[in-house]
Amino acid sequence: MIRLVVLLVAVCGCLGVNAQAQNSRVQVDLPSQLFENVTDKFDLSTLSSQVNEFDSFFLEAMVQRQKGNNDAAFDLLRHCIEINPEASEAYYYLSQYYTLLKDNDKAMEMVQRAAELSPDEVTYQETLMDAYISRRDYKKAAAVGEVIYDRHKDREDILELLLRLYSQVEDYDSAIGILNRLETINGKSERLSYTKSEIYSRKGDKEAAIAEMKGLSERYPNDMGYLAMYGDMLMMNNQTEQALDIYRRILQEEPRNVRTLVSMLNYYREAGDSVAADTTLEGLLLNPDVPTEQKMTLMRQEVMRSEELGGDSTRVLALFAKMLAQPQEDADIATLCAAYMGLKEMPRDSIARVLEQVLEIEPDNAGARLQLVSYAWNDDDNDRVISLCQEAREYNPEEMAFYYYQGMAYYKKNEKDQALSAFQNGIGVINDDSNPEIVSDFYAIMGDLLHQKGLAREAFEAYDSCLQWKDDNIMCLNNYAYYLSERGEQLERAEQMSFRTLKADPKNATYLDTYAWILFMQKRYAEAKVYIEQALQNDSDVSAVIVEHAGDIYIMNKEPERALELWRQAQQADSGNKILARKIKLKKYIKQ
Repeated sequence: MIRLVVLLVAVCGCLGVNAQAQNSRVQVDLPSQLFENVTDKFDLSTLSSQVNEFDSFFLEAMVQRQKGNNDAAFDLLRHCIEINPEASEAYYYLSQYYTLLKDNDKAMEMVQRAAELSPDEVTYQETLMDAYISRRDYKKAAAVGEVIYDRHKDREDILELLLRLYSQVEDYDSAIGILNRLETINGKSERLSYTKSEIYSRKGDKEAAIAEMKGLSERYPNDMGYLAMYGDMLMMNNQTEQALDIYRRILQEEPRNVRTLVSMLNYYREAGDSVAADTTLEGLLLNPDVPTEQKMTLMRQEVMRSEELGGDSTRVLALFAKMLAQPQEDADIATLCAAYMGLKEMPRDSIARVLEQVLEIEPDNAGARLQLVSYAWNDDDNDRVISLCQEAREYNPEEMAFYYYQGMAYYKKNEKDQALSAFQNGIGVINDDSNPEIVSDFYAIMGDLLHQKGLAREAFEAYDSCLQWKDDNIMCLNNYAYYLSERGEQLERAEQMSFRTLKADPKNATYLDTYAWILFMQKRYAEAKVYIEQALQNDSDVSAVIVEHAGDIYIMNKEPERALELWRQAQQADSGNKILARKIKLKKYIKQ
């Protein structure tokens, strides 16, 4: 004889019902046919003789819940409570639905009722505790936590949570009581003793705070770390001379004891003894026993102090120089130094020297190398850009930016084959996380290079890829549209692409010329004339191509005198253009 709901959960394994949460009010014999199609809607009339009304409705609610029919499950659960107002499991599941409905007060009411009806059900108690915590009602959360621990003495995680809750509400006596319980379970430890001492200090019981740390140090007399903690607690509670005596004793035995030196540094700063503080700080920064992470922390603190005192970088840079003169295990200090120099707007060549040091320590430091690449790029030092990127491709083959900058540097040097090779190699490292802007430019420039090599089909494929990554890449849209118009292909698409460039930059002479030329190729000569005139008005460099196009458009608009004037003007800038010379001689448009 077992309860219907529990048995069905065990057999189906899919209804999501917490078996521990069920009461054992009703037990019935189950007919064998009940196990067939258990997740289909139940015929309650068939079961009415074998299960009571509540169990039938609750089981149906769980079935609907599993199917995702939350409205039906919600209504069924509310009906369950009408049938049996003491059914904790119904209140528990209703609380979840009220939470989804953002009715937090009703959700709290439901879970409180569930926990009240089934105080031994840990799931309900933990849910109630979490609800109190989410409302920042830490006192009530702690009370529930105590209930849970009373029933589950093996739950150290609950004790740790109670410690945090009592500390949050400044119930220091209860917090210390929790620490005592933890010590009973696990014995005394550095963490527990230090935490207890700190809580005593917050409570204002200095003697107890000091006694706790003193006891720990006496328990482990050969451990200078515990003795230093005792000294720190004395210092924290204004027993300065006693603390200093302990620090001196430690340093006599261990002159490079890092913890104690840091404590002395803090003391000197509090006392206003800047000379002793500076000497101690420098000793720590040059001490090989001090971990890099701690040195980084000390230097960040020194930078902040320096900025608060007016921002004089002299001492900070001197400390960095001394540190970097020593062998470095990693590049963290050098990287921090370069960042500080950037903050202080130091000369780029000075920063570059530190970045070079970063690369000597960590050749695969992509950030430092990219910074050096940007310096070379801004200086228009294309050879330096190419060299840095080539090295980077050995250490950071997955970093797309290096292929991009190298390809662009080759492009600026008019070394087009090398540029194309760099871009094609870079395509291999593109992935879903790549920067769409850079990838789009990759393909756009590749398209230009391929077109210049006479590979129109490959160029157009590259442009298509470019627009897949960034469909508003204006340079690509313009070039793609123009090259299509030159070939007389896909003119309608070319017009659409070109028009988008005009919307983005309506006074750009190149874009206006492209659009006018597409209209010309579509034999829409009057419209082309409108846009080519705007192109001429906005063409500050008097481009020979634009002027020649203007002549072509005017001749087709039956204005030969204006066309000849424009062709002759274009010829002055492009004297070797044989097609243009023939146009002038024959006084007619000649298709290239």
